[in-house]
Amino acid sequence: MNNFVGKLIKGLTILTSYLPKLKGKKMNFSKKGDLIMKIKKTRRKNKLNTFTELTGYDYYLGLDYSQTGYSLSRMTDKMQEPKIVRGGNRVEEIQEELKKLKGKKILTIEETTSTHWLYVELKEYVEKIVVCDPYRNSLLGDGPKNDDIDAGNLSLLLRGGFLKEVYHTMDESYYIRKLISSYEDLINQGVRIKNQQSSIYRSIGKSYKKKESLGNNSTIRFIEMQQNKAIKQYEEQRKEYIEEFEKLRKKIPVIEYMCKVSGIETISAVKIYGIVIEARRFPTKYKYWGYCGLVKHQKLSGNRNYGKRKTRYSRVLKSVYKTAALASIRSKSDIGEYYKELLTRGISEDKARNQIARYIAKVTLAIMKYETEYIPYLWRKPIAA
Repeated sequence: MNNFVGKLIKGLTILTSYLPKLKGKKMNFSKKGDLIMKIKKTRRKNKLNTFTELTGYDYYLGLDYSQTGYSLSRMTDKMQEPKIVRGGNRVEEIQEELKKLKGKKILTIEETTSTHWLYVELKEYVEKIVVCDPYRNSLLGDGPKNDDIDAGNLSLLLRGGFLKEVYHTMDESYYIRKLISSYEDLINQGVRIKNQQSSIYRSIGKSYKKKESLGNNSTIRFIEMQQNKAIKQYEEQRKEYIEEFEKLRKKIPVIEYMCKVSGIETISAVKIYGIVIEARRFPTKYKYWGYCGLVKHQKLSGNRNYGKRKTRYSRVLKSVYKTAALASIRSKSDIGEYYKELLTRGISEDKARNQIARYIAKVTLAIMKYETEYIPYLWRKPIAA
């Protein structure tokens, strides 16, 4: 009995000493009667960085890479300043430097043209790679600038948790992004050539749409002939891209499911799939709307509203959803009925169109998350995304 009382008093003494530290923490008792204190570890909440777990690493590494060479900085929890290692432009040299560091390593690289190649080549040599958004790294613009300073600042920002991560993956679907980017470049090139030809017609008072004769001027005729060749080549290449998109539609079921949504056709579905890739990286539909440029942030200070601020968004996705909204409201579809329903509620046309664009974005996000077919008239009841 005395032994039991002694253990009880000892346990209460220990508990009392920890009470100030355990405020708001979870406590539990085992079946054996022994006191077990379970402190729920809360993840560091940092609005600038919602993806990166920063604890448990021995080295925080920053890499600044160019065609002329690289600068690799490293820091530990105890270091006050980063240590810099320089080398040539061979990725094997970077791999060797990473091998020399024993322990858990986290590496950050700024998003550039060569970033995904570095991501693939260095993924096996560190525990995690954080591809960060250079737009957010305002510290790099302060003071003198060179590769060593940039690499050192990256490791400082990484250790402090002030980086915003850019999504990268080893998934084969990531290369669909390159296909989409190449297609967008082709479209811009074709539009530019057609506009140039239209300007030639307008410069001599002729109609481009009616294809009126440009006269007998040999220089003008030569320019028109070269532009016609370029336009013909553009149309042929565009058909080849569309054929490739149709192959992806048959190969990937989610793309086929999205094509059943009013306003979304094959090209749009491939663009959505290729840019998003992993829908579950968006915890809510609101995060996805921000990524698509369909919402704005309010600017509040001192109980005053200073208007709204645009988010940094994917221009391709915004174009896809805005175009899909315009197409669907003109069609005799469930989404067209939803648009009419919104107008009957007294919502203005521009706000109703934006609501339709958000609805289509929410539906396509849910299709990608749950890999399920589209169900019409979901606007009559709320859906999860």
